[in-house]
Amino acid sequence: MNYFTKTALAMSVAMLAASPMAQAETTLKASHQWPGGKGDVRDEMVQILAREVANANVDLKIQVYPGKSLFKPREQWGAMVKGVLDIAAFPLDYASGRHPEFSATLMPGLVRNHDRASRLNTSPFMDDIKKVINDAGVVVLADAWLAGAFASKKQCITSPESMKGQVTRAAGPAFEQMLVGAGASIASMPSSEIYTGLQTGVLDAANTSSGSFVSYRIYEQATCLTKPGANALWFMYEPILMSKRSWDELNEDQQKALLAAGKVAEDYFLGEAKSLDDKLVEAYSNAGVEVVEMSGDDYDQWLAIAKETSYKNFAEKVDGGQALIDKALAVE
Repeated sequence: MNYFTKTALAMSVAMLAASPMAQAETTLKASHQWPGGKGDVRDEMVQILAREVANANVDLKIQVYPGKSLFKPREQWGAMVKGVLDIAAFPLDYASGRHPEFSATLMPGLVRNHDRASRLNTSPFMDDIKKVINDAGVVVLADAWLAGAFASKKQCITSPESMKGQVTRAAGPAFEQMLVGAGASIASMPSSEIYTGLQTGVLDAANTSSGSFVSYRIYEQATCLTKPGANALWFMYEPILMSKRSWDELNEDQQKALLAAGKVAEDYFLGEAKSLDDKLVEAYSNAGVEVVEMSGDDYDQWLAIAKETSYKNFAEKVDGGQALIDKALAVE
C-alpha cells in the first residue's frame, strides 16, 4: 500500500469516526416492579418513554426491565443515586427511610381525588418534594399519582372499626401508623408480594394502588374490595425517575428527547388514571369479589385517626413536615 493510499484510508477512517452515523448509541436501563406487557399503566408509561426516545433519533435507546427482573423494588432508589440504574418507575414513598419527606406522597387523605392530584403536581408542595429528589441525585421525568383501594379475605374494610384484628400490608409508614391506630397489625412487603401474603395466610388484608390490585390478580385471593370511589383515602406518587449521574452524561438533544418523551408518558397516564379505578371494579366484580365503598362518615373517621397518628408523627419527626402538610392541604 503506497503513501497516498494509506493517507486516503486514514482520512476516510477519521471522517467516518467523526460522522454522526458512527457515534455509538447510548443504552439506558429502565426498571420497575410490575408485570410487563400485561396492561399495567406504569409499565406502559415506561414503554412509551422507550418508544418516544427511539423515535427521536438521538442515538439513545431505553431497555425496559419489568417485573423486578433487574432490581428489587426498594433497591431502585439507591441504584439510581449511585448511577447504577438509569431510570425507574418508582413509588417514591419506598425511599422514605432515606428521605422522610417522601412519606408525604403517601399520606392518608391528603389527595382524595384525581383532579386534586393533578393540581398538586404544580404546587409549592411538589416543588419542595422535587427539590429533595433533585438534591439526592435523581430527576423527575414524568409525574403520576395513583388512587388505591383496600382488599380483605376476612371482612370488608369501611370504617376504622372494620380493620381491627386484621393483619394488613400498608404501602408506607404513614398508612401503617394510621392502621395501627385503628387496631390493625402490620406485615410490611412490596405490592408484588401481596398475592402470596394473602395466599399463605401471612395477610388478612392489604392496601395498594388500583393498578397493582389488577396487575397482580389479587382478586384471586380477596373476598371484599373497598374501591376508591368519592372518598379515596389512598393515593400514591409513583413517578418515572432518572439518575442525575446518567442524565448528566447525555447530550442536550438526548436530554430534550427524554423530557419530551416523559411528557407524552405523563399525558397518557393522566388519560388513564381515572379509568384504572373502573377497571379495578370490573375485574373484581367479574371475579365474584364483593365491592364496597367508604362513606363520607367512614372517611372522616379515618382522617381523624390519621391526624392523630400519621400527620402528627410526620410533623414532629420530619424537618419542615408540618409545612409540607399545610402546603398540600392548601391546594384547592
